[in-house]
Amino acid sequence: MKSKFISSQRLTWIMLLLPFGLLLFSLGLGPYPLSPSDVIKTLLSPFISAINVPEAFSVIIFRIRLPRLCLAFLVGAALSVSGASLQALFKNPLINEYILGLSSGAAFGAALSLVFLGQNFPPQLAAFILAVVAVGGVLLIAGHSETHLITLILTGVIMTAFFSALLSLVEYFASPYALQSLFFWLMGNLSLATWKDIILAGPLMTFGIIVLLLLRWRLNVLSLSDDQVKALGINLRLEKILVILAATLATAAATSVVGIIGWVGLIVPHLVRMMVGPDNRLVIPLSATVGASFLILADDLTRNLASFEIPIGILTSLIGIPLFIVLLKKTQRVWL
Repeated sequence: MKSKFISSQRLTWIMLLLPFGLLLFSLGLGPYPLSPSDVIKTLLSPFISAINVPEAFSVIIFRIRLPRLCLAFLVGAALSVSGASLQALFKNPLINEYILGLSSGAAFGAALSLVFLGQNFPPQLAAFILAVVAVGGVLLIAGHSETHLITLILTGVIMTAFFSALLSLVEYFASPYALQSLFFWLMGNLSLATWKDIILAGPLMTFGIIVLLLLRWRLNVLSLSDDQVKALGINLRLEKILVILAATLATAAATSVVGIIGWVGLIVPHLVRMMVGPDNRLVIPLSATVGASFLILADDLTRNLASFEIPIGILTSLIGIPLFIVLLKKTQRVWL
């Protein structure tokens, strides 16, 4: 029993530290590979004047790969934590972070900006605003229902259909160039990641993740029946809205800068629960680190599989669908 606890503890620490090691390793991967020593020297060169590295190394690391991998880290963590929190809240393993119409709202916002507003309005900001509007509409419509969670999911489906129809209308009137840019964004992509994206969206993703981490033990309580939760003196509606708003903030910020990257928030929580069980005190933080690791690895594959770059949203779907089929069978017992 003791050895099992130690091995479980060791596995937890490995999963917590994994994304940081992967990020460092991934800095050397790409069309222009760098050795581990070159990567470390380049990272230390701004702080130690005695270390001299070629200018090309600094450009590759600090302007291209590091912002891209940091964004993959944040986005993977945000999507996974949001998915895990919503699954626990709704007591449903098939819920993901886009269930409340968020992705369709973000897609419509980006489409409006790219097709009609051009450079006058950043597509990232438009995507974020419309994603929040979509989720706000869902909460407003379903908020006073007695069967709150069921109505919330159904309203999210309706809102998704509504914004998808609006997106199709925008695509119909788009020019070929604008349509190409829109499809590029909808497929999910990290290739255009910059420090500006991290400065704009990073604090919002981080804030949403931190709130969900702080609420992780309460998610165990919210997994009980509504009557049991109310008997404990907890404001059930307030707690649910806090979780939904934090997940929405993190996911909307992530979606606004990288587009729609599916399956991360659905697969990773299942994988984590299979390894550590259903306790959200462990599931939520480990979903963050495993999600970050998953997206960093997916980004490594998009940069190294072929001479051209595959959009990461396509790759996560190709990996996610068969993996989810396997995990769904293995993790059934966690939800029974």
